[in-house]
Amino acid sequence: MNEKMISLAEDPSDISEEPPEPPLPLAIPFVGTEARPCPAVRLRLVKPSFRISAKARNFRLRFFPSAGQADWDDWNWQLANRVTSLDRLGQMLHLTDTETQVFRDRPDAVPLSITPYYASLLDPANPSQALRRCVVPTVFENLLSPGETRDPLGEENDSPVPGLVHRYPDRVLFLATCACSTYCRYCTRSRAVGDACPPSAENWERALDYIRDHAEVRDVLVSGGDPLTLPDDVLDWLLSRISAIPHVEFIRIGTKVPAVMPQRITRALIKVLRGYRPLWISIHATHPDELTPEMGQACGRLADAGIPLGSQTVLLAGINDSLETLKKLYHGLLAMRVRPYYLYQCDPICGSNHFRTSVRKGLEIIQGLRGFTSGYAVPSYVIDAPGGGGKIPLLPDYVIGREEGCLVLRNYEGKVFRYPDKAGE
Repeated sequence: MNEKMISLAEDPSDISEEPPEPPLPLAIPFVGTEARPCPAVRLRLVKPSFRISAKARNFRLRFFPSAGQADWDDWNWQLANRVTSLDRLGQMLHLTDTETQVFRDRPDAVPLSITPYYASLLDPANPSQALRRCVVPTVFENLLSPGETRDPLGEENDSPVPGLVHRYPDRVLFLATCACSTYCRYCTRSRAVGDACPPSAENWERALDYIRDHAEVRDVLVSGGDPLTLPDDVLDWLLSRISAIPHVEFIRIGTKVPAVMPQRITRALIKVLRGYRPLWISIHATHPDELTPEMGQACGRLADAGIPLGSQTVLLAGINDSLETLKKLYHGLLAMRVRPYYLYQCDPICGSNHFRTSVRKGLEIIQGLRGFTSGYAVPSYVIDAPGGGGKIPLLPDYVIGREEGCLVLRNYEGKVFRYPDKAGE
């Protein structure tokens, strides 16, 4: 009787480069029209792992030589080995004066956190690289421009209890944590993010009580910080309490984890998330360079679990403020089964002038997308109105006016059409 060796994994990308587990002998019968002898088959159970690009592998070998792929694939290892100091950052990147001076000017005011995975995507020689500008501080953060405030959206004014924002009639924002695995320099909650504010059980209970007491709340967005930095059991506890509230119909999670720490999307996490439906996830995606095989696998796991995925992108000067860049990003997201949802005008937080574009630029990009590519690839362009006004959609001028009972319209090519409108009847 011949002996065969085969490797089983949930998909080819799950095959680890680490030495496999000891083989487990099993006998599997063949299925056919006739009974046939069943050969002994030895199955080698391979521990699932995240695929790793050559660039990430070389980065790991250079800057984390004692870490194996199993370490790299562990999201807890990624958290524990984040880049959080100027010295460590300087070992990986050739820093410019504008990048180092900010640490000397305000050493206690620069929360820095970059996962090893995301650090592997940064260009060490190019300070203008899009991803690098998103996460590496510069002295421009110290410049306060007119209209900039620490809480531009007025969230604190709409917070009836700590950690909860109730602005819209039927939904609330549940700020589960103020920690992220990687800090974006343009974050609208830069006033609050940091490792020194762990979730408070007391605040969570007060927020849950508020939702229970307000039957009009049917939609809860769990955000932060990044709620997917919470352990599985903690996240499971929170989701179970929210979903147990009878009038809550819909739960959403806002996260950047698939882009900055895709290793977090484990099968254990998927098992937790699948227990709560309907559950939607909004992924913060910034630039096409984030669309790596690792991110693709993370999004694939979520999508395969039946979780609808949308994306939210902040329009950023010199980073993604071109039609070509955003089209590439949105097409790539659709290929990962992520639907572009919102394109945000950058919020005027303190020191954000170097990130903000004109609104005209955003309208030009939307006009260049609408009609020229799939409708699914065109997000809603919005301004989250300063002072707590909420999201206000912006569109190019497609309506010219009215004429002889018709609405006069301009299409994506600039051609004029008339639609018989029943206005006034």
